[in-house]
Amino acid sequence: MSNLRAVAPGPTTRRIPEATVTRLPVYQRILEELLRSGTTTVSSELLASSARVNAAKVRKDLSLLGSFGTRGAGYDAAFLIEQIDRQLGLDREWPVVIAGIGNLGRALARSQGFAARNFNVTALLDTDPAIIGERVDDVVVRHLDDLPYIANEVPLAIGVITTPASVAQRVADLMVASGVRSILNFAPQVLEVPPDVLLRYVDLSIELQVMSFYQARRMGSAGDDRMPVIRSVGLTRGASD
Repeated sequence: MSNLRAVAPGPTTRRIPEATVTRLPVYQRILEELLRSGTTTVSSELLASSARVNAAKVRKDLSLLGSFGTRGAGYDAAFLIEQIDRQLGLDREWPVVIAGIGNLGRALARSQGFAARNFNVTALLDTDPAIIGERVDDVVVRHLDDLPYIANEVPLAIGVITTPASVAQRVADLMVASGVRSILNFAPQVLEVPPDVLLRYVDLSIELQVMSFYQARRMGSAGDDRMPVIRSVGLTRGASD
């Protein structure tokens, strides 16, 4: 198959809507599964069917990355994965700090998905004397107050907060003061951060409440049982399709 590869070596400078950004990892995961099964060429229709969106939306999303598909022939799956990696910034390593080494923090620290996507868990922080000094895989848990010193040694790109809600704001403030400019918050607490800091929430209770809403509607209706695809809840405001 011939493939147009007129793509810039780095991420495109054109604006990509957040809704598209949230779909790109979904496309990437589908493409990787197809590639593992031996499918090397992918049509927008096949990708759309697996992602449960329409083909026109897939083509529009991918067109924002560059011009590398071939009309009537589809996309080279491996090359498309490479381009999505570039646009998502996964062609480089991102040092990650996790604050709050309870069950969730430990699970995230040991996540194989982090390393596979070039998220390097560099620092683990807590305030519990019983936990400080423990080793989680290859990383030693240090006191939260050590964060500025750690950041001086290794610039930290992403902070993950898995602490109790009562201390989440203090942790966020310390991360920001230490130069962290992207924060993923698992704590059930609305945080205040400067406008130049990317803040996203993962709130499992909200996700369950959304599921409860649709479950109740399905049980009370004899009509169409099809459920919507909801990929992000409680995240950055202003997302659009």
